[in-house]
Amino acid sequence: MTTQPEHHILFVDDDKRALDSYRRLLSEKYHIFSALNASEAFKIIEQNSEIKVIISDLKMPGIDGIRFLELTKDLLPDAVRILLTGFADLQNALDAVNRGQIFRLLNKPCSADLLLASIEAGLKQYQLVADSRALHTLNKTQQILNGIVAGLSTLLEARDPYTAGHQRRVAALARTIGTEMGFAEDRLNALEMTGRLHDLGKVYVPADFLNKPGRLSPEEFSIIHKHPEVGASILKNVDFDWPVAEIILQHHERMDGTGYPRGLKGDEILLEARILAVADVVDAMSSRRPYREPLGLDIALGNIESNMHTVFDPEVAKICLSLFREKDYSLQKMADF
Repeated sequence: MTTQPEHHILFVDDDKRALDSYRRLLSEKYHIFSALNASEAFKIIEQNSEIKVIISDLKMPGIDGIRFLELTKDLLPDAVRILLTGFADLQNALDAVNRGQIFRLLNKPCSADLLLASIEAGLKQYQLVADSRALHTLNKTQQILNGIVAGLSTLLEARDPYTAGHQRRVAALARTIGTEMGFAEDRLNALEMTGRLHDLGKVYVPADFLNKPGRLSPEEFSIIHKHPEVGASILKNVDFDWPVAEIILQHHERMDGTGYPRGLKGDEILLEARILAVADVVDAMSSRRPYREPLGLDIALGNIESNMHTVFDPEVAKICLSLFREKDYSLQKMADF
């Protein structure tokens, strides 16, 4: 099976013999397009947006090579432009660089080796520009996504003042645990984001339930228990790089299967959800709630320690305990995280 050339190259030259020569030399390595003048070249460009390198002769009837390459900037902004000329002088070189954004200026006749080397260098330049553009778009998308996450988190905290800061502290502790476990940066970012959103489903819980000072009725408690499912449902169609919705769905699952909503056990629970489970309980027990005063960090850590083989992942629990007892980690320091 013959592999089709990957890279599309356009040659523009009013000398048909030169075009035929380029095609014979390069057609096995590249997908070659050729045009005898700028008008023909524009038609080819309209139908082939994947052209990566444009090589034009300087002297052509009608539009010359410099003007032609200048006009292609709007049509194929990322394409690399190379000018071939038998009339190389300083002014031509300056015009080519300043007006046409020329990558290389080559004298005719140009050796096959030099032409090949220039095309390969042009393709590397094209890929560099494309990668930079993709990275910029990715960063911009991440900024927008971070803004949405912050907005959703603020929305929930506005409805439930007792959870103000809770999601931020849980996110910070979860990220720190993930760091201790050797997570890569993108995984840490996803874990932090999930921490910021883990209680998102509570936006559908009546505020009276969340802020009720007394004991909840079984019916009220069952509604609050739906918040992992609701949060996962809200985020299930968002194209995260990590399973954020599934992690949120599982953050109240327990190692012995006594959690909710699915009663998952052990390794059936995503590791990120097991981390959030520990971070969530530590902060919740250490914080004031509508129905009680804070129980204190020592009691929270004691709960983690006594339940590390039944309720909580033992490795995650040990790392969490070490952070507070040996590495001076503080929830209060993370209040403004």
